[in-house]
Amino acid sequence: MAGGGFAVQDGGRSYEGGVTIFVIFTCMVAATGGLLFGYDIGISGGVTSMESFLSKFFPSVYHKMKNESVDQNQYCKFDSQLLTLFTSSLYIAALVASFFASSVTRRFGRKISMLVAGLVFFIGSILNGVANNIIILIISRLLLGVGVGFANQSVPVYLAEMAPTKIRGALNMGFQMAITIGILVAGLVNFGTAKIKGGYGWRISLALAAVPSFIMTVGAIFLPDTPNSMIERGHLNTEKARKLLQKIRGTENVNEEFQDLVDATEAANKVENQWTNIMQPRYRPQLVMCVLIPFFQQLTGINVIMFYAPVLFKTLGFGDEASLMSAVITGCVNVIGTLLSMVIVDKFGRRALFLEGGLQMILCQIGVGVMVALQFGLSGEGAFAKAEANWVLFFICGYVAAFAWSWGPLGWLVPSEICPLEIRSAGQAINVSVNMFFTFLIGQGFLTMLCHLKFGLFLFFAGWVIIMTIFISFFLPETKNVPIEEINRVWKAHWFWGKYIPDEAVIGHDKHNKALV
Repeated sequence: MAGGGFAVQDGGRSYEGGVTIFVIFTCMVAATGGLLFGYDIGISGGVTSMESFLSKFFPSVYHKMKNESVDQNQYCKFDSQLLTLFTSSLYIAALVASFFASSVTRRFGRKISMLVAGLVFFIGSILNGVANNIIILIISRLLLGVGVGFANQSVPVYLAEMAPTKIRGALNMGFQMAITIGILVAGLVNFGTAKIKGGYGWRISLALAAVPSFIMTVGAIFLPDTPNSMIERGHLNTEKARKLLQKIRGTENVNEEFQDLVDATEAANKVENQWTNIMQPRYRPQLVMCVLIPFFQQLTGINVIMFYAPVLFKTLGFGDEASLMSAVITGCVNVIGTLLSMVIVDKFGRRALFLEGGLQMILCQIGVGVMVALQFGLSGEGAFAKAEANWVLFFICGYVAAFAWSWGPLGWLVPSEICPLEIRSAGQAINVSVNMFFTFLIGQGFLTMLCHLKFGLFLFFAGWVIIMTIFISFFLPETKNVPIEEINRVWKAHWFWGKYIPDEAVIGHDKHNKALV
């Protein structure tokens, strides 16, 4: 590490400095933004399966659910566009908000975006809990969506910029870890509130979303902004960014990393409009990945399980309590799988997890589809025996585990780390908006798709997982241990994307390597 304060590792540089308590703490606090998204994902399905909630807001669905006739079509038990709008309306609001969040994140910093996310989500949570009609219910969902849009846009970028290169994957996955914890906590809350006498348990479930938003709001007040953002917004002369970088890395010698940030900022400041810039051929790899990774992530069908787990299990013949407990079990599997991913992602890399997770999801989805086909056929009549129900739960848990250590966290990690500073906010906004748009479509259409495609729905999603796994194997290069400001060299070396990357885009990297010889 003589002279330059770095060493070449896996084709990239490792800046001087260690993993400090300060950076761990700041990333943990920032990652709580994932609790907002996770809690809402987990709480919605449980609430929409509660009889007191359905009878108040969706009486037609309630009466259909209470129809216990033997010839009832289980596939169509919960089919209601208004009911799915309760869940999916949030994601349209998040889609729109993500574009505003992109500008706020770049002009005012990552910290301000996270603060806005927490405050708006808090207001929406309170309104959700006290709603007395469907209009207030939907308005509160839209406010929650604004909070989710701002959080999902700013938190992954914040984590990617704060984290040291060698553990960037693990720290960035703290966002997905918080999502999975939020889902699990929501499942446990629903399991408890469903037992409350008087029919108001759903209000507690919805209002408790204010807790994670309060945590994030308070945390955002005390968090520093990232050095990247401070330099981007003109803090060069005050040296605040350098001092913060020294504190984050735990060393005085941050000259090389700081100079890379300055160089990247100078290049970014020459860009007048990120949105027109990201359309240039030189950013084609990033644009394609920021569109297709969230697109494919939603077409795994994961939110079918996460949104509607209790509803899905009740559709498949589970009892009320068994449905909520099964959702808790899948939530536990989700947390454990994400934790495993955090441990191994910087050792085995992104591609290996993507490919293994894809293969496992394919097998498990086919397993669920076959089990449902054998039991319900095309008529939708019947119910699972206990042994068969346990096999369905086993396959669903295997599917959730595979997603949790692959497409779940990597769907947020990879787009946040592949974009250079001059298009980073726009890239993340595209990632969030595509994610939210297809989350909305699948959330809105799932119960209707289940009603019409029947067991074929699981095979439909399995087919998409096959396509996206093939896509990753051919078009996604490995990005582990590559400094975030040097990511262009990875695309330049790729067999397909290399033709889009001009030589000058990797000149900085070449100069640094020559200095080491």
